[in-house]
Amino acid sequence: MTRYLRHLAVLPALALATASPGAEVAPAASDEPFAEAPIALLLDMSSGQVLFARDADRRFMPASITKVMTLFLAFEMIEEGKLSPGQSFAMSEQAHRDWYGRGSRMFLELGEAVTVETLLLGIANVSANDASAVLAEGAAGSVEDWVSLMNAKAREIGMDDTHFGTPNGWMDEGRTFTTAHDLALLAREMISRHPQLYRYYLGREGLAHRGIAQANHDPIRGKVEGADGIKTGFTNQAGFGFLGSAERDGRRLVMVAAGAGSSRERAKVSIALMEWGFAAFDTRNLYDAGAHVGHALVQEGAQRTVPLVAAAPIKATFPRGAAGTPTLTIRYEGPLQAPLEAGEPVAELEIALGDAPPSRVPLLTGAAVPQANEWQRLLNGLASLFQ
Repeated sequence: MTRYLRHLAVLPALALATASPGAEVAPAASDEPFAEAPIALLLDMSSGQVLFARDADRRFMPASITKVMTLFLAFEMIEEGKLSPGQSFAMSEQAHRDWYGRGSRMFLELGEAVTVETLLLGIANVSANDASAVLAEGAAGSVEDWVSLMNAKAREIGMDDTHFGTPNGWMDEGRTFTTAHDLALLAREMISRHPQLYRYYLGREGLAHRGIAQANHDPIRGKVEGADGIKTGFTNQAGFGFLGSAERDGRRLVMVAAGAGSSRERAKVSIALMEWGFAAFDTRNLYDAGAHVGHALVQEGAQRTVPLVAAAPIKATFPRGAAGTPTLTIRYEGPLQAPLEAGEPVAELEIALGDAPPSRVPLLTGAAVPQANEWQRLLNGLASLFQ
């Protein structure tokens, strides 16, 4: 998300809390909460707020969680009309040499033609290394070109501490790395941009292909109410990791756990982190979509300010039972330059609550501002003398 830092306005606090003052919620009973995961993050997608973080900016090898970018890139191409779920790709000799019988797979045979839909189901639910390579070659011409597209997409959405060396996360001497923050960002973009594709492809029990049935090893599916994905990862170098999500009553949480010592520890911390996030916090509405939030200064416009409105419902997440009000700050780089169209993303609303990292959501221009004529420029100049 673009950073708007030059101009800011602190809004009056919203009196939202109704619980008794001083109430606190501890993340876990131990002094080191969710200790099974050296790297951990929990994000509330409905508000954009980080609820828990440990070493969330530390780089690590994501292993098969890499496949989430392969899924996201495919979803983007489907929406753009560049890829169709019904088209088929065959396993080439190169893909067969590299991936036949290697790691988790769909047991694809040389020359076997498989639809994009089936490949994506295999990647999402049984972590198929071979399907990732076949999709990459078919959609981009080569694995190398697909990986270049993965890295370009990572830059586009702001994954600044991530680099991909393979389409599937196989060990590559550390060329593939990411952070918990970047993975949470990837999950947020995939779910918010492609909710229907996400619901269709992710979170299934497993996959049967060529008479071989395999189970999905997602540690929270069927264990956490509302859990619907996303992807596990494991190599001896990376340890056990998980990027997961669940939705309840309109609240969606995204979690990252990495570096766990076993699949059992990964499952334990994943379930505990998710359940704590739903039990320990409430999300409350601040502004409805389209609601007036504030204004921004405009230069050389027919009006000296433009109203700023919420691009979507804006929410804040509070510890359950705690009293408090968020600090709301409008940030934008300006004054904005006229002319402006209605609905342009020109600012952000920063939401800060307690010691938690602040979240930011986009604000749009609520009206068009044409360029000033000579008389309006004169009036604007006179008005600025009395500010």
